[in-house]
Amino acid sequence: MRLNFLGARAALPALLAVCGLAQAQTAQIVVAQPADVRSTNPGVNRDNTTDGVVLNMVEGLVGYHQNGTVGPLLAQSVATSADGLTYTFKLRPNLKFHNGDVMTSADVLWSWKRYADPKTEWRCLADLDGRTGAKVVSATAPDPLTFVMTLEKPSAVFLDTLARTDCGMMAILSKKSVKEDGSWDKPIGTGPFKFEEWKRGEYLTMSAFKDYASPPGAKVDGYLGNKKPLVDAVKFLVVPDMSTSKAGLQSGAIDAGQITSSDVQELKSNKNLTVMGVIDAGKNTLLMQTNDPVLKDERIRQAIALSLDMKQIVEASSEGLAHVNNSAIQDTSAYYSAIQKKGYRYDPVKAKQLLKAAGYQGQPIVILANKRAHVPSYSVAVLSQAMMQAVGINAQIEVLEWATQLDRYNSGNYQMSSFSYSSRLDPALAYEQFSGPKAKQPRKVWDDPYAQKLIDQSFVESDPKKRQFLFDQLHTVMLEKTPLVILYNITDSWAVRKRVTGFSVWEGKPLLWNTKVAAK
Repeated sequence: MRLNFLGARAALPALLAVCGLAQAQTAQIVVAQPADVRSTNPGVNRDNTTDGVVLNMVEGLVGYHQNGTVGPLLAQSVATSADGLTYTFKLRPNLKFHNGDVMTSADVLWSWKRYADPKTEWRCLADLDGRTGAKVVSATAPDPLTFVMTLEKPSAVFLDTLARTDCGMMAILSKKSVKEDGSWDKPIGTGPFKFEEWKRGEYLTMSAFKDYASPPGAKVDGYLGNKKPLVDAVKFLVVPDMSTSKAGLQSGAIDAGQITSSDVQELKSNKNLTVMGVIDAGKNTLLMQTNDPVLKDERIRQAIALSLDMKQIVEASSEGLAHVNNSAIQDTSAYYSAIQKKGYRYDPVKAKQLLKAAGYQGQPIVILANKRAHVPSYSVAVLSQAMMQAVGINAQIEVLEWATQLDRYNSGNYQMSSFSYSSRLDPALAYEQFSGPKAKQPRKVWDDPYAQKLIDQSFVESDPKKRQFLFDQLHTVMLEKTPLVILYNITDSWAVRKRVTGFSVWEGKPLLWNTKVAAK
């Protein structure tokens, strides 16, 4: 059966049926997804929605802490050689795959070789074969609980690459995850939940892995810490229509799901629901084209920043769920220092002075925006336009389809753009997202040789204190040059039935371990 989500009222009976609520069942939580997963193959043919589902079933050698640093996951410890080239992973003993087989370093080596094969089309191969990042020159399994990887040259972001969710956490898989011909079958991993069924376009189900062994820790800590599968089953239900998802949350057919910001206040008043504002490391920004005849003058870029009452913009566009952060580093990061807290001030008088000094003559400055439901592109553009106009800037808005706006971004064909970046937890990667030579990569926003030198150093420098100095220097220079204005971190709104406890969302992805559900 394929559901037709034409409206909340028409769809609810079918929604109830597909959730299995017409009959008694074991403890199950139903999570609404705005789209289906692209595949169940970790780090291959994926998007953020896919990652959020799959990473409940698979794990890697290392994973992210809540503060964005990396720690051992399937590994018990990670040792780095003095020259920074060799990483020795000691595995946690007696870990089992979902099929009952014990995981050893041979499985880790098999998983690595599979990812390293270009035929797998792993998302992050270019980051580890020397094309765009580190280069792994050897991988060995000298004994059942030891796995060793050697790099061509030191990399401060090597472990971060292994932990990245868009890389599928370089999930360690059983060889039986693939068919005899080597093609993908299903994930047989080590995570707290195991794969059960995927009915394309409708739902994916998983069940608790009773032999799961949690990594150390007393509480949830990103993808590390205390992880226990406390609910028998999870159903990720595809609900593309947000009004249907909202109706399902209100009726009890859905236990948790993302909601639009416009529904936040209404659902907050529902006694059966808890509304969550979940902040991640993604960034909502106003980009400025520094090659533009008008915006190449940094005084005009600074005037734009000074014209913006950012507190008002953020509160209005996030329904009060977010706060201003002008740094490329999220404020939960271990690298979020006192320097990173510094930001732009709202000073329309100074903005007018800078515009006069720059000889601004009222030339139009166009802000590109889109009207996607889960990003504040349009609302940020409207608020910014009004504030810029108040200081004498001829700000205009051009609304585009997202695909068109993305094409314009990639080609550098814009003056300003109300644009959102996805998460990058390591600060070196966060700065690299928007920095670099425009001649080679037109999508880059900040083309500054000094900044690039600092970023390059941060990719090889492993000492946290020295990296902190580099990132603080970058933030200081970015505020001065103003190639873009980072407004606040991406904030997703979720609603959860109050019968559900322990449910959490991290970096936009639902974490189902430690979740409990009371009887209906």
